[in-house]
Parts: sequence; C-alpha cells; structure tokens
Amino acid sequence: MKKKNLITSRRELRQNLTPAEAQLWKYIQKKQLAGRKFRRQHQIENYIVDFYCAKEKIIIELDGEIHFNTVNREQDYLRDKHLMKLGYKVLRFENKQVFEDLKQILNEIESNFKNV
Repeated sequence: MKKKNLITSRRELRQNLTPAEAQLWKYIQKKQLAGRKFRRQHQIENYIVDFYCAKEKIIIELDGEIHFNTVNREQDYLRDKHLMKLGYKVLRFENKQVFEDLKQILNEIESNFKNV
C-alpha cells in the first residue's frame, strides 16, 4: 500500500475505532498508564498498528473474529515476526478480553515496560 493510502486509512481507522479499541484507548491515552504515551492507528513501515508506545517499542493489537481464521492468523504471524525483527514487542489481545478483564490487559502491558 502506498504511503498516501496509509495516511488516509490511518485517519479513517482513528475516526472509527472498534468498541474494544475505544474502550482500551480510554485507559491508555494521555499518559494514563505509567506515564507512557500511546498513539493509536500508528504506521510502522507498511503496517498500521492499533496502538504504539514509542518509548517502550510496544505494539498492542486487538483481535476480533476476523483474525481467527487460518489465513489471517498466518498474516498476523508474519506481520508480528517482521515487526519483532525491527525491535518491537507485539502484544495481542482478543477484543472480548477488553470487556471481560481490562485490568489484566493493563497489567500485562505495564509488565512489559522496561522501567515501571
């Protein structure tokens, strides 16, 4: 995808967060989680990640049902592998976890910070 197309896609994704993304964003925006700044729908190379913390090089991905088929799981695996080669830590959570156990997700994200 061309960079200009990614800019348009990022803008649209930011304006149309999924319910799970909107819920998690309430708790990680404005440096609420251990003073770390997160960006939403951030571009890294040709990928748009759900959430990104530059200080920690952490990417957070929230997965809905579409991610649970074989083709998408393989694409996610290859994407994560590439991002990890670039030095990023990728944390994946199911959308339903955001609503069922948000505290656990926040704890897991924070436990991956270098200096809490």
